[in-house]
Amino acid sequence: MSDRIEKTVDLNAPVARVWKAITDHREFGEWFRVKLDAPFVTGAVSSGHITYPGYEHVLWQATVKTMHEPTLFSFTWKPYAVDPDIDYSDETPTLVEFRLAPTATGTRLTIIESGFDKVPEYRRAEALRMNDGGWAEQVRNIKAHVER
Repeated sequence: MSDRIEKTVDLNAPVARVWKAITDHREFGEWFRVKLDAPFVTGAVSSGHITYPGYEHVLWQATVKTMHEPTLFSFTWKPYAVDPDIDYSDETPTLVEFRLAPTATGTRLTIIESGFDKVPEYRRAEALRMNDGGWAEQVRNIKAHVER
């Protein structure tokens, strides 16, 4: 089993447009389906609530690690931490990276989530499977968002 997920998509939008879509907390919330409480700040915890149907009970929480405009935005979070009866606080988070590179027609966006080998074994396979499907959907969401 791999300890990472990687998704790459070519977007028909300039790097500056994609950068804004991933780092402006309001825009991020639109395509990611989360209502964030405040702007992203390097080193700070970002929080809010998932707005995706069926997951509205889930608190979204991530720690912003890197904001190297316009090429790298990253944060850590607890993958697929959706059960309100489980305390995930002692778990090691995974690292999510958004890497942007210019192309002839716009931007190549690569999303990498790594560190699943540190997720507790009892939930590792499900977290990897669910986040793999989630990132596939988020790639479609951001593509539609920046290309409209």
